[in-house]
Amino acid sequence: MRIHLIAMGGAVMHNLALALQKNGHHVTGSDDEIYNPAKDRLARAGLLPAVFGWFPERITADLDFAILGMHARADNPELAKAQELGIPVFSFPEFIFQHAKNKKRVVVTGSHGKTTTTSMVMHVLKANGLAFDYLVGAQLDGFDTMVQLSDAPVIVIEGDEYLSSSIDRRPKFLHYRPHLTIVTGVAWDHINVFPTYGEYLRQFELLLEHLEPGGKLFYFENDGELSDIVNRSTSDIYTASYRELPHRIEAGQVWVKTAGQGEIPLRVFGNHNLANLAAAKLVCLELGISEAQFWQAARTFTGAAKRLQTLITGTGFSAWLDFAHAPSKARATVEAVRQLNPERRLTACLELHTFSSLNKNFLPQYNGTMQDADTACVFYSPHTLEMKKMPALEPGEIRQAFGRADLHVFTERADLEAFLKEQTWPGANLLLMSSGNFGGMDVKSFVESLR
Repeated sequence: MRIHLIAMGGAVMHNLALALQKNGHHVTGSDDEIYNPAKDRLARAGLLPAVFGWFPERITADLDFAILGMHARADNPELAKAQELGIPVFSFPEFIFQHAKNKKRVVVTGSHGKTTTTSMVMHVLKANGLAFDYLVGAQLDGFDTMVQLSDAPVIVIEGDEYLSSSIDRRPKFLHYRPHLTIVTGVAWDHINVFPTYGEYLRQFELLLEHLEPGGKLFYFENDGELSDIVNRSTSDIYTASYRELPHRIEAGQVWVKTAGQGEIPLRVFGNHNLANLAAAKLVCLELGISEAQFWQAARTFTGAAKRLQTLITGTGFSAWLDFAHAPSKARATVEAVRQLNPERRLTACLELHTFSSLNKNFLPQYNGTMQDADTACVFYSPHTLEMKKMPALEPGEIRQAFGRADLHVFTERADLEAFLKEQTWPGANLLLMSSGNFGGMDVKSFVESLR
């Protein structure tokens, strides 16, 4: 088939392009900007556009369909040409459902922990030789791409609540109609799309209405709002709650207590990850994995890229990088590092990078999120505010929102780096949290310089 991807440079979209090409399709695409790693990966596959921009002449009547990425606006000239020619246009979640409609569909949703939980399921299935397709939001060890499309009978999908495309304003997860669903929790995010908490919660109510009849839903029991949504639902589904697995921590090592396998050492930590693992276990058992098979694989799971990713570890100084940007994610990540090494001084740095995190009305949601850190830092770029056409923020506003008068606020990467270099790191931990890059910081090299 001949397929054109409009706005192909995104994380999922470029992986989708690679997966479609691998399956033998003739794939083309466009974007007005493509950055690494997508740029190099598309170039190696011969898929990188020779010139960036939008070129309606690339949309011809011999195309079977086009896939529209979220980066493309509703007035995109290539989209307009496809509509003029009557060429079918899918958002990527629409296309994924078309591919997966005859498969058993497993979907992991929730405001936090989606990528990690999806990764856990994928890791266990692969370790046990099960054939499956997948779509996940991060690069994982052992998987060449973030998307795989084949004739496997099962597909595992990370499904978020954000918009499907500029012309399809439904949350992505409403397309997938899963047979097995995990909801990790609900915590307000995407204020630019869901301006009130009630509107945000409504998306998860709709999710339960879009599950496959007779399907199974597993949800985090300690989330009161989520429990209320599940209890109010009249959908024809089986529901079961889960919580973090029983465990102990000794000398920085987490041991999980199992029913039949004794204590198992894990390479991940934090109550949120132990809850994610409990959810992954429930799904894997439904897919035919035994308890023994699950734990044998789970003990080797190291996490997804930038999800509590270890940068340095040692007896005197450890550092992690986490994708945390929303309040619930930041709070859980800081708590996790504190619990792992309660005796060590903890410095936590959070970059405000998303529209929600830089919004003055949303900022108070961060109150108390950094309370478990001995030293707390926030970084944001005035240039990012300008690019997003948002009003300026003052350091005092951020300190007040976070509820910490001693919060260190930085707007220049060099100032943040200088501050961190002044700290004493033997006997301490460093946690960096961002969905951005701290103004272009080479995180790995910088952390190595602190040794």
